[in-house]
Amino acid sequence: MTRTITTVNANEVALGVESFGDDDAPLVLLVGGTTMLSWPDALCECLAAGGRRVVRYDLRDSGASTTLDPEAPAYTLRDLAADAAALADALGGRPAHLAGIGVGGMVAQVAALDHPDAFSALTLVGTRAVAPGPADDDLPDHDQETMSRLFAHPMPDWSDREAVADFAAAGAEILGDDPVAARAVAARVWDRTPSTAPAVQMANQLGMVFSRLDCAPRWRERLPEIKLPTLVVHGRRDRFFPVGNGEAMAREIPGARLLVLEEAATAIPDAAAGEIAEAMLTPGQRTAQQ
Repeated sequence: MTRTITTVNANEVALGVESFGDDDAPLVLLVGGTTMLSWPDALCECLAAGGRRVVRYDLRDSGASTTLDPEAPAYTLRDLAADAAALADALGGRPAHLAGIGVGGMVAQVAALDHPDAFSALTLVGTRAVAPGPADDDLPDHDQETMSRLFAHPMPDWSDREAVADFAAAGAEILGDDPVAARAVAARVWDRTPSTAPAVQMANQLGMVFSRLDCAPRWRERLPEIKLPTLVVHGRRDRFFPVGNGEAMAREIPGARLLVLEEAATAIPDAAAGEIAEAMLTPGQRTAQQ
C-alpha cells in the first residue's frame, strides 16, 4: 500500500500529513488528538483498502506541523477548524470525509459547522460537544477516580524517551487502554517531535495546548445545524469522555448514527479497526446499536 509523509501549506501554516492509498480516491481526512498517531495504522489501512485516500495530520504545535510556542498558542479552536477545511481544499479541492478523535473531534465539529461545504461526511470518535474544561450539567464528566489516579502519577522527564514511553503506558493502564500499544505510540510520537524542549514534548504527548486555546463561542447548541451524514463512535469503557457524551451528540446531530465499541476505552484498539472502517465507508447504513 502506498504511504507518503510530507507537509502541506494550508491556512498560512505548514501541516504534517501522512497519506495512505490512491491519490485519486475519495478523501478521508483524519484530525488527530494533536498528533496524527492518534489514528492507528490499522484503521488507516482498512479505509485505504476500502477505496479511500486516507490522510492523517498533525495539528499545530505538534509533529511535523508548524510549532511555535505550545505554552502560549496564538490561535483559536476555530483557526484549527479552518486548517482542516483549507487542508481538504489543498489536497484536491473536493469535499472530504472529516473524522476527529478526542480533542480532534472538537475541531471536527467546529469545522463541519463553520465550513460545511468543505466536507462530505463526519465521524466523531471518543469526543464531546463542549470545550476542554467542565462538562455541561447533563453530560457525564471525566471519571473522577480515574482522573485522580492520572494526576497522582508524576510527570516524566520529557527529554527522556523511555521515561515518556513508561508514562504513557501507565496512563493507558489507568484509562483502560492497552499499555503496550500506548508505549509504542508514545515512542513514535517522541521520535517525530521536532524538539526535546519539555513544553513541545508535553504538547505532543498530552495535547495540553488545548487547555490554553480560546474555544469560544460554544458550539453544542449548533449541532442541529450539521447536515452531513454523521457517525459517532465511542468506547463503552471510556473513562475520560464517558459514553454518554457520544450518545448526546448522536441525539443532537440530525440523523447521526451511533457505534458503541463495547470493549474499547479511550484509544481505538486495532481489533476495532475493521468495524469502524466498515461503518465509515457506509455512511447511509444504520448501525446495529441504534
